[in-house]
Amino acid sequence: MEKTRDPYLPSNVREIDHYGGGCLMVWAGIMLDGRTSLHVFERGTVTGVRYRDEILEPYVRLFRGAVGPEFILMDDNARPHRALLVNEFLESGDIRRMDWPTRSPDPTL
Repeated sequence: MEKTRDPYLPSNVREIDHYGGGCLMVWAGIMLDGRTSLHVFERGTVTGVRYRDEILEPYVRLFRGAVGPEFILMDDNARPHRALLVNEFLESGDIRRMDWPTRSPDPTL
C-alpha cells in the first residue's frame, strides 16, 4: 500500500516570499570627502519633476554651493536625468554635468 505524502507537514513546507513585483528606488551622492544621506523615493515613478524636486534641489544644489564652480554632477542617461526641466534647472544653477556616452557604464569610454 502506497503511503500518501502530506504536503502540509512542516518538513514539506518551503517558505517563499513574493513581494508583488514592487521595486525600491534610492539615490545617494558621493564625493572624495563626503556623501549624502540615502534618499528613498516613496511610491510611484521617478520623473524629471521628482528628480529635480527630491534630488537636485535639496542635495545637488547644496553640494554645488559647498564645492564651488569646479563641481561636476555625474549622473547617468536615465530618462528623468535628461528631462528638459532638469537641464534647465542645472543651467540656471550653473551646475555642470559630466558627459556620458550613450549605453556606456563607463564615462571614460
